[in-house]
Amino acid sequence: MRIVLLGPPGVGKGTQAAKLVERYGIPHISTGDALREAVQKGTEIGLKAKSYMERGVLVPDEVVIGIIRERLAQPDCEKGFILDGFPRTVNQAEALDDILRSMGTDLDAVLYITAPDHVIVERLSGRRICRRCGRVYHLITMPPKKDGICDVCGGELYQREDDRPEAITKRLQVYREQTAPLVDYYRGKGKLAEIDGSKSVDEVFSQIVGALEGKR
Repeated sequence: MRIVLLGPPGVGKGTQAAKLVERYGIPHISTGDALREAVQKGTEIGLKAKSYMERGVLVPDEVVIGIIRERLAQPDCEKGFILDGFPRTVNQAEALDDILRSMGTDLDAVLYITAPDHVIVERLSGRRICRRCGRVYHLITMPPKKDGICDVCGGELYQREDDRPEAITKRLQVYREQTAPLVDYYRGKGKLAEIDGSKSVDEVFSQIVGALEGKR
């Protein structure tokens, strides 16, 4: 099963990716993890990425594409993979098509998980993080036992600036503007499966399995 995950921040991609890994036994590959792994291994393309990362500038498309190419060639991807954070642009999507074509395979589906803005704002704005140990809480779904205090270390809980409602709304607007061409690209190829991410975790996963296994 070869899958691309698309969706705005706070829509639950990470949670669903973990369930997909468990069901299908395929790796979840995030762009950030793939970059860090390539840097750690000291591959030629990993060293190129490192030079950009150390300067605090965006890693160019051709380097990111090269790292994804290396990662998909690893043995654990033989049965499939879940790509998260790549592709981000139509250029990257075309490059991914080329990589898979050279491997004699293709994507099974692009899962586009969506939810109304108010649902995502509620999910993200309720998040609180411990300043001392980094533990994550949610005021509705996973609240601390004592308001504002970490259960584990007693540290102060705080809200990240980009988890404030006005910041989230802006992030969602930017995401949709950037992602719209990619959504259209995969819809045009008949690969896009739109998933309602506003439901419960299990209901969302049931939709995903239906979309994936209905394509077999």
